[in-house]
Amino acid sequence: MKRIKLYEADDKMIDLISDNYSMLQGLGAFGIRMGFGDKTVEEVCVSQNVDCYTFLAVVNFVINGYVPKETDERISVETILGYLRASHRFFLDFQLPSIREKLKTALCQDDSLTTLILHLYDEYAHDIQKHMKYEEKTLFPYVESLLRGEQTSKYNAEIFSKHHSDTTGKFQELKSIIIKYLPQDSLSNNKLTATLYDIYNNEEWLLNHANVEDHIFIPAIRLLENRNKSEGISTRISDLIKYAEGGEAVSSREKDIIICLVQGMSNKEIADHLYISVNTVITHRRNIARKLQIHSVAGLTIYAIANGLIDKSCFTKD
Repeated sequence: MKRIKLYEADDKMIDLISDNYSMLQGLGAFGIRMGFGDKTVEEVCVSQNVDCYTFLAVVNFVINGYVPKETDERISVETILGYLRASHRFFLDFQLPSIREKLKTALCQDDSLTTLILHLYDEYAHDIQKHMKYEEKTLFPYVESLLRGEQTSKYNAEIFSKHHSDTTGKFQELKSIIIKYLPQDSLSNNKLTATLYDIYNNEEWLLNHANVEDHIFIPAIRLLENRNKSEGISTRISDLIKYAEGGEAVSSREKDIIICLVQGMSNKEIADHLYISVNTVITHRRNIARKLQIHSVAGLTIYAIANGLIDKSCFTKD
């Protein structure tokens, strides 16, 4: 029986699992190995490089329905991403094939009805695989790009959220058919009952999985999107300020070129004056224009005066 409480970092991990055995699969998805003795949740997470806050957010959501605030920036997107990926692998590579094998054994008849039931199961399993493969091909790489500080206008969390289909009802028809029409002898009935129990458990797992995506992962992605946009705007503003102010963006040699240009020298005159080639002068001028976003001599004159490269009195009429 589940113990209804909010788990905290100083609770023992063994108590959490003993109260809620369904979290055993969650441990594996977070990459937490068993054999942790009497360590607390925080001690286990720290020793196994798992973000404790995010782990507890998922645990308390799945067990007690406690939904974190959508503005909670302490949720680790990296941790949730790893959790979802591992959950996919567990479900696609182990759970779905395992249930199919149990169902095949429970039916234990090589007839058309068995073939139809397995075909029905395969159809539902394919729908779930398709759903998860879409996330792995589209959503997860997008999130990874956000974590690298990249931003794209072609995809976002809202697009995923609008098309996030419900997979929890995929096995409803299959369960109904088994319960209504298939039990035969006692042995077969016991095997089918055990298989049904697995199907019901995995439906609950799918529901929890989808809810974690909707109520924890998607809000965390939105926060990351907004943070990247803000940082991008800040970077662009910083670049504009740097271009306007010049500062260290302009080298000493480039400052010499600017002074010469302001004084009205041609490229050849500058080359002779500074003992460099004309091509080198042209390269410096391109770099100056790129760094300062100034392309006219008048603009360079203002820059030179503002930054103390020349005395504005030189341009005062007598």
